[in-house]
Amino acid sequence: MTITDTGTVSWNSEALDEILSNDGGRPVLFTNARILTMDPLIGALVGADILFVGPLIVGVGPGIVTAAGDDNAIVVDATGMTVVPAVMDTIALAGGRGSRSEYVATLTPGNTTDFLVVPDELADDVPGAVATLVSRPEQVRALVAAGRPVLWAGTAVPGRATAPEPGIPAAADLTGSPRVGVWIDRNDFLHQDLTADGRYDETRGGRPHAYQGRYWIDGDRIDYLDDLGFWAYGEFHGDELHHAGYVMKLG
Repeated sequence: MTITDTGTVSWNSEALDEILSNDGGRPVLFTNARILTMDPLIGALVGADILFVGPLIVGVGPGIVTAAGDDNAIVVDATGMTVVPAVMDTIALAGGRGSRSEYVATLTPGNTTDFLVVPDELADDVPGAVATLVSRPEQVRALVAAGRPVLWAGTAVPGRATAPEPGIPAAADLTGSPRVGVWIDRNDFLHQDLTADGRYDETRGGRPHAYQGRYWIDGDRIDYLDDLGFWAYGEFHGDELHHAGYVMKLG
């Protein structure tokens, strides 16, 4: 580990190159770390490993590195580092989760590979580690999202996803989209007309123009911004549109 002229840290650069060139098939192993899993069953581990394949954590605990060669794993030496969930579950931190299954974003096998790696001295606990990301990002060794590095050695990883521009986007031209048309719920109460110019117009119980506004489709998600100022959303499931308790199909 070295400090560059810019004050950032050079850390496991060869391992980063391997991870970025990996097609997702090779396992990746961060080894010999202190791991604060936030899982009430597993707890905190010292001198431990976290193994993942693509977006899925497949193992956590000591001794996993012994099989790294067998599995052709990419090994990242995390000596002196603490690994914590990248998403902080504040309700769990306050003791407000009633059962283990309710915990959000723990470093548990089977969960998504979202974690943060910082030096031990900057991570007394999970909030402290997350605070390092916010206040001293140059000291972050790794920020991994769904198995892909976002930050590494304090700098942005080339080719990473970037956040969308803030603010309300322009409406897309949806001419020809199979999702444009009048969606009607099973009880014929709600009629939601999605037009190609990105506008919607709802009829409720025969009352026309009950709600009107703009909408945006992102994958199977639809976001609504009503002319009254509130936001709502729905999800497309095959040929159905689920929104606010209603299940609709194109009329």
